[in-house]
Amino acid sequence: MEVCKPHKTIEKQKYRPLTPLRVIRGLICLVVFVCTAFFFLVYVAPLALVSGFVTIHYRRKVTGFIFSIWLSMWPFLFEKINGTKIVFSGDSVPEKERVMIIANHRTEVDWMYLWNLALRKGCLGCIKYMLKSSLMKLPIFGWAFHGMEFISVERKWEIDEPVMRQMLSTFKDPQDSLWLALFPEGTDYTEQKCLRSQKFAAEVGLPVLKNVLLPKTRGFCVSLEVLRNSLDAVYDLTIAYKHQLPTFLDNVFGIDPEEVHIHIRRIPVEDIPVSDSEAATWLMNAFQLKDQLLSDFRSEGQFPKERSEAELSTLKCLVNVAVVISLTALLAYLSLFSSIWFKIYVVLASGLLSLVNHLKIRPLPVLDSYKQM
Repeated sequence: MEVCKPHKTIEKQKYRPLTPLRVIRGLICLVVFVCTAFFFLVYVAPLALVSGFVTIHYRRKVTGFIFSIWLSMWPFLFEKINGTKIVFSGDSVPEKERVMIIANHRTEVDWMYLWNLALRKGCLGCIKYMLKSSLMKLPIFGWAFHGMEFISVERKWEIDEPVMRQMLSTFKDPQDSLWLALFPEGTDYTEQKCLRSQKFAAEVGLPVLKNVLLPKTRGFCVSLEVLRNSLDAVYDLTIAYKHQLPTFLDNVFGIDPEEVHIHIRRIPVEDIPVSDSEAATWLMNAFQLKDQLLSDFRSEGQFPKERSEAELSTLKCLVNVAVVISLTALLAYLSLFSSIWFKIYVVLASGLLSLVNHLKIRPLPVLDSYKQM
C-alpha cells in the first residue's frame, strides 16, 4: 500500500505580532496563573484531601468547585483577553452529562480548549484527563493534576492497565459529575510521527491517515468497559486551527491562534459496540472520519454544521477573576507578612502535597467503606 504524505504545517507569521505590550501582559498573566494556582492548592488541597477520608463524593464536590473557579480564568484569557474565536459545529450537547471525550491531538494545547466547552456546559470542575506520567512531576501543576484525579500513564500497557482500571472504578458513581477526556493518538501530531504511523498502518493493513495518527484502542476499550453503565454518551471532538498550530506561549502572549474550531459528534453510549474488538473498530472508524473532516477543513476553512454556543459573560468572568486574585492576595499577605504559623503551614502543606503526589496517595473514604460494609 502506498503511504501518502501528511499535510505539512505551513510556517507563517503569528496571527498577532509579539509587541512589548503583549510580552508584559503575557508575563503578568503567567505570574497570576502560577501564584493563584500555588496559593489555592496550598490552602485548599490539604482540606480537600482530609475530606476525602470521609467520602469521595464530598471531596469531589469541593475540589470540583474550587478548581472550576481557577480553571475558568483560562477560557477568559483565550476568548476575552486574547480575542481568540471559538467556533463550534456538529451536534449540540446538553448540560451536565456524564461523558467520555475522545479528541485528536494536533498540538500541546488542545486539551486546554476543552475547558471552553466544559465551562459552557457547567462541567468545568469535573473534567479528568488521561495524561503521560511525566506531566505529574511538574512543580505546582502536578499537585493540581493529582488533586483533580487525572489518570497518569507510563505508556507501558502491563503497567498502565491495572492503574487505569483501579482509577476508573472510582468514577463509576452516577452521582459524581464526569467528563473523562482521552487523546487516543497518545501524543501530539507531527509530520515525522505521522509518517511513522502511516508506515505501520500500511504494514499491518490499517487505514493510512494524513491528518491524525492511528489511535491506540486499548485505553479507550478499558475505559468504556469500566464506565459504560454510568455514562450518557461519548463526545467525539475534532479540533482544528484556522491560522496555524499554537503553542502554550502563543496562548500566554496572545499571538495565536486566530480561531479554534471544534466539531462535536455526540454518540449515545448504547450505540457503541460492547466487545473490545468491535469497539476498537468503531474507534478506528471515528478517526478515519476525523481525518476526512480535517482534510475538508483545510480546503473549506470550516467544519460542517457550524452553530452558535452561548457567549461567555464578560461580567461573570471579570467577577470570577477579581475573586480569585483578591483571595490570592489575601493568602499571600497572610503567608508572607502575618503570623509565623501561616509560614509554617505553607511549608508543611507544600511538603504534604509533594509527598502525596510523589507517592500517589489517595485517601480511603471511611464513610463510603462503612456504607459498603
